[in-house]
Amino acid sequence: MCPRLPGLVASLLLGSLASHVALAAPRLPRATPESQGISSAAILAFVEAADMQVDSMNSLMLVRHGRVVAEGWWTPYTAADRHMLYSLSKSFTSTAVGLAAAEGRLSIDDPVLKFFPSDAPAERSENLENMRVRDLLIMSTGHHADAIAAFNAGAPGSAAARFLALPVEHKPGTHFVYNSPATFMQSAIVQSVTGQTVLDYLRPRLFEPLGIEDPAWEATPQGITLGMSGLSIRTEDIACFGQLLLQRGSWQGRQLVPAAWIDEATAKQTSNGSSPASDWDQGYGYQFWRCRPGFARADGAFGQFCFVMPQYDAVLAITSGTRDMQGVMNLVWEKVLPALGSTPLPEAPETHRTLTERLAGLSVRAPEAAATSILAAQFSGRTYVFPENERHIESLTLDTSGATPALIVRGAGHDGKPIAVGSGSWIRGRTTFGSDVEPGYRVLVERAVAAQGGWASPDTFVAKLCFYETPYAITVKLQFGGDLVVLDGSYNVSFGPNDLPQLIGRAGR
Repeated sequence: MCPRLPGLVASLLLGSLASHVALAAPRLPRATPESQGISSAAILAFVEAADMQVDSMNSLMLVRHGRVVAEGWWTPYTAADRHMLYSLSKSFTSTAVGLAAAEGRLSIDDPVLKFFPSDAPAERSENLENMRVRDLLIMSTGHHADAIAAFNAGAPGSAAARFLALPVEHKPGTHFVYNSPATFMQSAIVQSVTGQTVLDYLRPRLFEPLGIEDPAWEATPQGITLGMSGLSIRTEDIACFGQLLLQRGSWQGRQLVPAAWIDEATAKQTSNGSSPASDWDQGYGYQFWRCRPGFARADGAFGQFCFVMPQYDAVLAITSGTRDMQGVMNLVWEKVLPALGSTPLPEAPETHRTLTERLAGLSVRAPEAAATSILAAQFSGRTYVFPENERHIESLTLDTSGATPALIVRGAGHDGKPIAVGSGSWIRGRTTFGSDVEPGYRVLVERAVAAQGGWASPDTFVAKLCFYETPYAITVKLQFGGDLVVLDGSYNVSFGPNDLPQLIGRAGR
């Protein structure tokens, strides 16, 4: 924890001609599943199971023998959209460390304090003195627990100094604990030895050669790439990164990353548990997890995955917004791996066509609702005012007078822009409403959104707002009665509570 091209049948898999036109030429060739030793029926079974059991999948891309054999996006997600990766970002940061080491700018056996002379505490424990870059990479810094709460990368002042001030209870290298600030420190180290942020450092070395256009990566107020999270790229970009790893750092005739580094980074470098049923207990590399089937993965919160499977010569990229990441992996192990054969299969055009059509028709589940209500006119256009609340919602209006209903939310940080809600289809827009889902990041920001909904009953309007550049979606329910409206909302995933505090508003006079 903690891309984009035409698919098997281009216009179908992209879902829209507009998305297809906006995209660049393919970086990975396309092929039928059967030609690469996996049946369309097996992929279809996986897609059907994932669509039914995972709430919710956002995208997938399966690469076999260097060729894309299946790709799909759950509307409103598309191939053209970047997606927030959360901790899958960590694997890119460790790759930057490997490149800096290969250039002689650092050694992973260097002490961490070497890079931060002005940020070191006056009193330095022996454990802190002995912490090395390697310990950051393998999540064995010596901290007893994840330091993310005390670290607070978004606070003023030096985040590195806050990290170095934390107590180091164990001898570094002896105690595994998943510790996101350790990845931030890798980013800060790369910046200290190169004079560039990890984002800028990786542009000519990784992103541009792989064809990853306009990657976005969040940074601290001091301008240090977050490293531990915050990278946004497209599904095919994830797949290309996975293919680079599968090819041990080689890409189109160039050795972008040393093969020895890839081998070390994706191998088990430290033990992190013993449960045979958990894919978080199989060992940890340099910011890569080991999986039960015996290969590595990069992953991020709520189901962002890059599976790199050398023994199958395959890569699988997945983005999603789910609370059950293990469930997603279980489906891959059960449905995909057994179907990866060693020789080509006879073509199956009818089954392949069914798979293609299924992939083209995928959609995030929306509320079951009617397009109209006999009571809509009673509530349309009325402004409902709320008491002071932690969501900073001052008032809300549902306007059903236009071609599509629109929600208008006002308050501190809420822009009051109408959010058009499609009936039976997703309508895209931008809004600040619902963007404060992450604890510690309560500043409302404008995000891309797609909305769909309608009337669940004559007096109840529901809408799902899908923030399609992230894993997040929020389902909003408005129950009207007299001069009152009851506002409920729940997120699909969250680092905090999923259900929002209920608010009751009264029609303004």
